[in-house]
Amino acid sequence: MAMNSPHLPPPVRELVGRTRQFVREVVIEAEPAPGERLDPATRARLQAAAKEAGVFAPQVPKEYGGQGVPLEHWSPVLQEAGYSPIGPSALNCMAPDEGNMHMLHLIATEEQKRRYLHPLAAGEIRSCFGMTEPHPGAGSDPAALRTTATRSGGGWVVNGHKRFISGAVGAGFCIVMARTEAARGAPEGATMFLVEMTNPGIRVGEAIHTVDRYIDGGHPHLHLEDCFVPEEAVLGEVGLGFRHAQVRLGPARLTHCMRWLGLARRSLDIALDRAERRELFGAPLKSLGLAQNLLAESVIDIETSDAIITKTASLLTEDPKAGSALSSVAKVHCSEAVFRVVDRALQLCGGDGVSDGLPLAQYLNEVRPFRIYDGSNETHKWAIARRASARRKAAVDSGEPYRGEAAVCKGGA
Repeated sequence: MAMNSPHLPPPVRELVGRTRQFVREVVIEAEPAPGERLDPATRARLQAAAKEAGVFAPQVPKEYGGQGVPLEHWSPVLQEAGYSPIGPSALNCMAPDEGNMHMLHLIATEEQKRRYLHPLAAGEIRSCFGMTEPHPGAGSDPAALRTTATRSGGGWVVNGHKRFISGAVGAGFCIVMARTEAARGAPEGATMFLVEMTNPGIRVGEAIHTVDRYIDGGHPHLHLEDCFVPEEAVLGEVGLGFRHAQVRLGPARLTHCMRWLGLARRSLDIALDRAERRELFGAPLKSLGLAQNLLAESVIDIETSDAIITKTASLLTEDPKAGSALSSVAKVHCSEAVFRVVDRALQLCGGDGVSDGLPLAQYLNEVRPFRIYDGSNETHKWAIARRASARRKAAVDSGEPYRGEAAVCKGGA
């Protein structure tokens, strides 16, 4: 499997091994009971232990206290972290912080990095990303953005209502997406703002109770009411927020795939152990054809997911635009494949699978929302089909033969 690939650079291979050992020997025994959330004190203890073990923040550059793993090699490390649902929190590579760290590293000013990236990378604070809004505001369609920011008194006043803002409870700051008007040479569009959660103009609203439990800070509403921020709170350039957000969105979709693929591997291991020990109709479960089919399909789902993640990560480093497009394919495939793996494992474990005696029912709750998070799969499929049609049209326009129905019928067959 790719997690132990000999093609990885030796330092990354060693980090994969250390992460595997740390998660299985330290993190797993600290997991909360199914349905419960990770205690902040336990999170802090595990993060301190991860720093001591040299596995903390694998995706963060070394100058900010991380392990400095390049994006194309994140997957084997994050899969090992995701083998436990609390592993990414322990290693500080959990959403939404991981995506925010990546974006801050690439587009923030040096002062913004000092103020926000350094403490975030060190695990001293958490963060959130304020994009999604109540209907008819932005959700799967970012063009529906309704939160506004207007210039005032040497800064900006932000007004809007956000919802499903993952990680907002207890966060130190929020990266808020707001619509801005054309002014001073800046285009009309959206702009990202760094808003500290102590700002009197921002408040956490009603909690949204979801089936998943392991994203720190929940998914509550967020209200911005005459929220003033200074000019230096602008992240990136005014009017280019959607363009800058692509720096975050492609890799963030992919790292969700990496982490949850690790949980799929854990689920398959549970099922394999069950199939080894359980006997039905006088034979081990693993020898029954129906069980073998379920196990084989799960291996296929894991390997194909691993392959598309690896390809997409490589492409994101070579051609970010193409990599971002392929990340939609990876997101759809992996979110559905991971769910199937966990569901099959639960089926193989029978009544125990749906009980608190095993963690599989909670794993199913954790991975099911991924088909909605980071854009619904249906929205991604719409975009995937549009891009495929556009590519084919461009090829035909450049001289490739048309192979549609009319061309087939022309031969008179």
